[in-house]
Amino acid sequence: MPELLIELFSEEIPARMQQQAGETLLRLLSDALAPLNPKDAVAYTGPRRIAASCTLDASVPGRTVSERGPREGAPEKALEGFTRKHGVTQDALTLQNGFWVLERDEPALSAKAHLATIMPDLLRRFPWPKSMRWGQGSAFTWVRPLRRILCLLDGETVPFSLALSGTQGDDNGHHLQSGNQTEGHRFLSPGAVAVSSVADWQDTLKTRHVQVHAADRREAIVKGLTALATAEGLALVPDTGLVDEVAGLVEWPVPFLGRIDEKYMDLPAEVMQVSMRVNQRYFALRNGDGSAAPRFAFVANIVPADDGTLIVTGNERVLRARFADARHFWDLDRKQTLASRLGALDAITFHAKLGSQGERTRRMVRLAGLIAPMIGASKAECERAAELSKTDLTTGMVGEFPELQGVMGGYYAQHDGEAPAVCQAITEQYMPRSPGDTVPTAPVSIVLGLADRFDMLAAFFAAGEKPSGSGDPFGLRRAALGIIRLIRENSLRLDLVKLFLLAAEALPESLRDAPDLALLPQFMAERLRVQLRSEGARYDCLAAISTGNTDTDITRLLARAQALETMLETEDGKNLLAATRRAANILRIEDRKDGPHEGAPDATLFAQPEEQALAATLDRVEPAVEKAFAEERFTDAMREAASLRAPLDQFFEAVTVNAPEAPLRLNRLRLLARLGRMMRLIADFSQIEG
Repeated sequence: MPELLIELFSEEIPARMQQQAGETLLRLLSDALAPLNPKDAVAYTGPRRIAASCTLDASVPGRTVSERGPREGAPEKALEGFTRKHGVTQDALTLQNGFWVLERDEPALSAKAHLATIMPDLLRRFPWPKSMRWGQGSAFTWVRPLRRILCLLDGETVPFSLALSGTQGDDNGHHLQSGNQTEGHRFLSPGAVAVSSVADWQDTLKTRHVQVHAADRREAIVKGLTALATAEGLALVPDTGLVDEVAGLVEWPVPFLGRIDEKYMDLPAEVMQVSMRVNQRYFALRNGDGSAAPRFAFVANIVPADDGTLIVTGNERVLRARFADARHFWDLDRKQTLASRLGALDAITFHAKLGSQGERTRRMVRLAGLIAPMIGASKAECERAAELSKTDLTTGMVGEFPELQGVMGGYYAQHDGEAPAVCQAITEQYMPRSPGDTVPTAPVSIVLGLADRFDMLAAFFAAGEKPSGSGDPFGLRRAALGIIRLIRENSLRLDLVKLFLLAAEALPESLRDAPDLALLPQFMAERLRVQLRSEGARYDCLAAISTGNTDTDITRLLARAQALETMLETEDGKNLLAATRRAANILRIEDRKDGPHEGAPDATLFAQPEEQALAATLDRVEPAVEKAFAEERFTDAMREAASLRAPLDQFFEAVTVNAPEAPLRLNRLRLLARLGRMMRLIADFSQIEG
């Protein structure tokens, strides 16, 4: 199969846009080349190029195309317009099902000709988050000025131009036409070079100091920096996001280590790391004991002639200036206590409908005091942590580095002499920040994290800002998952509905009865199902025990769901599920005829021992299940339910439910209805998949 290579070479592309651009190029090519059956498609992204390769069929097979025109009897002008559009006469049309139809044969088309036809339009409509024009009045836009288009099919150039019709053939002066040339590293191997295949393109660029695979650059960065750090007895602080970004900034990664002035080593480690990361894209290093090392790592995009002495010196000088700024904020912020900053929160708007950060803080203090006794935390410490939790928003350090919210508050609280639990809670209030982040376990930290998130969810739902579709500008889904993880991983016993009601009571009066507040329990349930699904757990079991259940104690619900899942993994559980569904199907059909068949079955009408055995088992199992649930012995409850399997199987094997005698039929349907009511105490088995 012919091999296709497309490279779009431009000025530097922002690192954050590269991966998406590569995926978009593959998607657009896959759609446009569908008639050629593209296979083995691969995307390549880098600072100055996005590219793709694949294999194709040699040609698009010929076909007959039918296009439906106006209805029979339509105005003559409509028919004339249709024939004029397709350049045919009315004699070329046939009547089919009341419509004029044009059938024309399209001959086979070579892959090269097809590519030349579709590529200009594909590139013109390529979607970038932001794009630009350059030159004099160009109609073509790209993320940065596009300099070259390489398009090869089996080593031959596929000729096309991006010139629009009516221009001079050069796209308004840009001369954007396809060719067979690429360019190497801007500084180490400048200039154009011709290539003839994907392998030749990769090998040629590698010799010209360009690694075309982003994954190869990421690997080179991690390996290079790790080797340098290990040689000095240090460890690289993991930062996948920064590795990805740097891989999008360099074509030929060259790692280096620099030194940090000792006079800055008393700055908080988080301050140094964030300053290096945000301002300079430097990597932090740690000593063997986990403390911050007086070294930093960075990646250059050139191979210096002096082994990097000048580059390292220059980066150390820049870092000294950055740390001097951080030192200024650190010293200035500590001149004022967090408590003295409380008044400033009233001047910071939280949300137009929800008031200031000061008002929100007062809501959190109240809510933290209510939650504290629920988990056995100190009420005074919880209220103090909530009171000071947002004051670091007024500090210069957080103004410079918003990523340090909470972290800096913890440092400043410690400097002010606040209780250790209060300092820890302020530091950990936003944890977990991401799915891989750790969850606080200290009681005061848990309370503050819950108070923050419950207030946020209640407030924004009341204000009509609930998430919709993929939009979640206030991070409410993340807040809900934070509550779920705090509860699950600390085995807390909390009533979510009660807590949302308590949070809503402190909102502005006009919002306390907002209709969207009623959606919060379902919102939390959906987030819990999403989390279970991401963990590979059986979220259908949670749905089964949640249906019709007003319980919002997550820990209890998950324990019930786990017990149900365990039962369904047994042979008795699987057969009980099948028999329960069979009973439900019979009742559903018969209820449509003359139901519902409510009421207790009459024991005197049991004509067969299998009916009596099932009824006797229900008499024993039903109270046992209710008692086990009341005592939260969910595994025992499921074991009791599973004991129904044998008598239920025997019942269906020996008993004809739809007996010809009406009294027998009604009594047996009532017996099955009783079974259904008892099983619904356990779960809604219709929610179980498979």
